[in-house]
Amino acid sequence: MSESAARPVRAEIGVIGGSGLYALLDDVTEVVVDTPYGAPSDAVFVGEVAGRSVAFLPRHGRGHGLPPHRINYRANLWALHSLGVRQVLGPCAVGGLREEYGPGTLVVPDQFVDRTDGRQQTYYNGLPLPGGGRPEVVHVSMADPYCPDGRRVALGAARDCAWEPVDGGTLVVIGGPRFSTRAESRWFAANGWSVVGMTGHPEAVLARELGLCYTSLALVTDLDAGVESGEGVTHAEVLEVFGRNVDRLRTVLFKALESLPATRDCLCSHALDGLETGLPGV
Repeated sequence: MSESAARPVRAEIGVIGGSGLYALLDDVTEVVVDTPYGAPSDAVFVGEVAGRSVAFLPRHGRGHGLPPHRINYRANLWALHSLGVRQVLGPCAVGGLREEYGPGTLVVPDQFVDRTDGRQQTYYNGLPLPGGGRPEVVHVSMADPYCPDGRRVALGAARDCAWEPVDGGTLVVIGGPRFSTRAESRWFAANGWSVVGMTGHPEAVLARELGLCYTSLALVTDLDAGVESGEGVTHAEVLEVFGRNVDRLRTVLFKALESLPATRDCLCSHALDGLETGLPGV
């Protein structure tokens, strides 16, 4: 692994997740990316998977030093976009809101609900950029927040790896870093939502605002507080379950990376059609 890129590095696909997802790659180039929105969570690690150039970005930084509410989501997505990434996979750990969605379940959601507060969630605020220029005030459709092609590929990859996924469902995103109370968890479940996490928003929104495809792969690490009995989930339990499943998740991700379409013609690729964004390179 080199400390910096000797020449411009490009990637076609991005993965936002932990370092365990790229640790087994033989040749990875570490790229430090500056953005108009500050520093991303970490350097971007670019390597090759099944002949595809892939950029891996540790969402929480190396060593997991960034809690969900302090992640610079705008910088993260901008960094990937600036390297040429146009399709993003976003694996994440979640709590199950239904008894049948126990630890080890893989959910590929088709909707999300935002219950966060105070996160920078748009590029189109009309405010000047530090390096000059000003984005327009643009309203991008989020009716269907995840890429249909990416979801199809992720579901197929899981099945090919003998891991039957949950096709669809709603990911409710909370601010964290605390877990939900039992009352909150029961309310989420009563609304018909499937899983609860802390990082899915605004990743999906920012990806759409840049015209990127975004697909969430949600690994259930625990039953949420309103579903389970006992003292409730602990941080240690979440890490333990995720650690047990990281190899399995990596296998599915790498299969999906191999199968993502080389040419895009999905709703994400047309999200900015006819719009003047005012953003450089967008």
